[in-house]
Amino acid sequence: MAGTKTVACIAAFLGLCGCSTRGTNPPIRVGSKNFTEQVVLGEIIAQHLEHRLHRTVERSLNLGGTLLAHQALLSGQIDLYPEYTGTALAAVLKDPIETDPGAVLARVKSEYLRRFHLEWLDPLGIDDTFAMVINGPQARARHLDTLTDAAKVPEPWTLGVGYEFEQRADGLAALEKMYHLRWTGAPKTMDLGLLYKAMEQGQVTMIAANSTDGLLSKMDLRVLRDDLRAFPPYQVGIVARQEAMRQTPGLREALLELSAKFSNQQMQNLNLQVDAQHRPVSEVAAEFLKQSGLN
Repeated sequence: MAGTKTVACIAAFLGLCGCSTRGTNPPIRVGSKNFTEQVVLGEIIAQHLEHRLHRTVERSLNLGGTLLAHQALLSGQIDLYPEYTGTALAAVLKDPIETDPGAVLARVKSEYLRRFHLEWLDPLGIDDTFAMVINGPQARARHLDTLTDAAKVPEPWTLGVGYEFEQRADGLAALEKMYHLRWTGAPKTMDLGLLYKAMEQGQVTMIAANSTDGLLSKMDLRVLRDDLRAFPPYQVGIVARQEAMRQTPGLREALLELSAKFSNQQMQNLNLQVDAQHRPVSEVAAEFLKQSGLN
């Protein structure tokens, strides 16, 4: 009986002070994959939601690769994260590679909703395609501007790649199918953050980087143009659980405020601040939101 009285008293007290746990808003859970751009975008999204919705936001940044992040979304461990249309098309949906940005976005939007009950919001303004990168002086000396030019070089290339590029249909397989480049052997696979160091040290002569990498603007390198369009578009958009969008007032509107607020050049600069200038991600994100008039 004493226990019953105690529970009743606590319940009455909570009711009087308006502290009832019913209706307590669950946190919004923001995720990201495990490289600089994803972590920066995840932090920007998280801070923006905190400012706009005045809700607790839990961060699950640096989750891992595409399939780990996608599975975390499907299982409800996270509510949303930034993703790339070409990655969704090839790695998740496993559809044939398509090069028209509008067609890829439409396909991804409809199939994610139909298969997974996940919503794609309007793109952020970034198209972060794979970038095949070589040494700048070598490119100038041999007049190499495109991947077709690189395929004509008689000496084989030593390729450095991230783990996903080697395995994905829109990565190494697409590159080799279109260009038939000569290699010294199997690609040297490493963390994305080590690719530029490997290039600088001469361990590799070509790397599979990303077009918004900050170090592209800092080092003397040449991005070879994908003149035969081996790679699909990689527009960045926020993917969210449909249930979370329905149950969280204002979430859709807040996320849509980030649409078209970025450019490739801005994203490259944000990445550079973290990778080369070693600024904390939280500071870089807060400064971007302030400059964009979003906080």
